[in-house]
Amino acid sequence: MKGRLPSNDQSCLDVALRYLSYRPRSEWEVRRHLEKKGFGPEPVQAVLRSLREQKLVDDVAFAEFWKTNRESFSPRSRAMLRSELRRKGITQDIIAEVVQGVDEEASAWEAAQKRARRFTMSDYDSFSRGLTAFLRQRGFNHELAQQTANYLWKERHEENV
Repeated sequence: MKGRLPSNDQSCLDVALRYLSYRPRSEWEVRRHLEKKGFGPEPVQAVLRSLREQKLVDDVAFAEFWKTNRESFSPRSRAMLRSELRRKGITQDIIAEVVQGVDEEASAWEAAQKRARRFTMSDYDSFSRGLTAFLRQRGFNHELAQQTANYLWKERHEENV
């Protein structure tokens, strides 16, 4: 694929590069996007091969990016992260490697601290119920969600005493 690409391949590449300019993507996402734009299997395969060679599409790097992004901005459980990566077309072996290092307790704590600012500290039941429900939506099991809500309540309540 060195040199100039055929016209259809070049327009396919242009569409792929534009799509990749917003954020990293999995190979599956790029393939699906190009197919939706009407490109046939040959130009899509040629473009994906070129993008892989240039390291512009790399599922391992994408999965690491996704995990880091989630940990920083929107922490989730291992199970939910696994599910999101699976929906992005990442293979099971890559997913297993990437989510292995996720610390569920630290992720739950990070998510809870960010969300707890929205709850009033005057009523334990409302605080606990709301925060536990939020953590459950993020994929954390009930026990960890409840434990995290309790610890955060105690920490915040002691600060206000």
